[in-house]
Amino acid sequence: MRSLSPSGHVASSVYPAAGACHAPPRSPGRLTLAARETTTIGGVTTATPAKPRTSRTPVLDTACAEAVELALAAAEDVAGIGNVGRHLDTQSDGERVATHFFEARERGYVGWRWAVTVTRASRSKLVTVDETVLVPGDGAIMPPQWLPWSERLQPGDIGVGDLLPTSPDDVRLEPGYTGADEPETTLGKGAEEEVWEQRDSLPFVAFELGLTRPRVLSREGREAAAERWLQGRGPESDMAQAAPATCSTCGFLALMAGSLRQSFGVCANEYSPADGQVVSLGFGCGGHSEAVASPEPRELPEPVLDEFAMDSVDSAELGHS
Repeated sequence: MRSLSPSGHVASSVYPAAGACHAPPRSPGRLTLAARETTTIGGVTTATPAKPRTSRTPVLDTACAEAVELALAAAEDVAGIGNVGRHLDTQSDGERVATHFFEARERGYVGWRWAVTVTRASRSKLVTVDETVLVPGDGAIMPPQWLPWSERLQPGDIGVGDLLPTSPDDVRLEPGYTGADEPETTLGKGAEEEVWEQRDSLPFVAFELGLTRPRVLSREGREAAAERWLQGRGPESDMAQAAPATCSTCGFLALMAGSLRQSFGVCANEYSPADGQVVSLGFGCGGHSEAVASPEPRELPEPVLDEFAMDSVDSAELGHS
């Protein structure tokens, strides 16, 4: 580390970091502060921090690298005799620490490897086993990526006693009537303002009719429900194609409320496979209320050839003696 004096001579100087004046000299095993290199040109001194040391790749310890038999025995102790294959590789994990990799022969673990980490103490030649684990290698068969429970749910997964919390920002729902858009009415001019609710106002009527749900179906929620119902009980299903008429003309159809009643209803025919389910108005089945009854069987006429009656015939008429 050098500095240029005003006279042009090169001087060596080392400055400790701020707050580290009178630091003791560096000694082995002791933390020292990083020095700064200063440069003085024309009476102006500038300081730049010293470059940090680059980490070196740990050198593979010879004793740990030669402990292949010890690592193999540790892997077979966990996996069982015959389930550990050939030695694949050895890598250094630090000072006097190495990991041996062996081929895994377990069924269903193609491409996986047994990793046995060994180590030794300083100034000791005794190598010991640190841990034994099964890790995936190149081309290993891996399980599918983990998904949170909210993304793994499928229609019909909710059973008896199960709870499915709904997210506050669920796009299928939107806030119901809250009265926030209702104009405020004040009493008295110049007096203290008093906000009150009229008995014929929309909030009061909504409360009387029971329309005080915190949230209702949004447009996205209605569209998603309509697409889902059309796939199950829609006009393109095989049963609707073979039906004598559609649900729109069936007396067993109970219409829905709201905008969804334009396309859907609930089947109320106990003999229909869609009883109690939401059906499209274009759906249909053989239980239509106006289905034509099959004709009653008619009595068959007398047969032309009676095979049960017997006629007496004289043998002389047949020409026999």
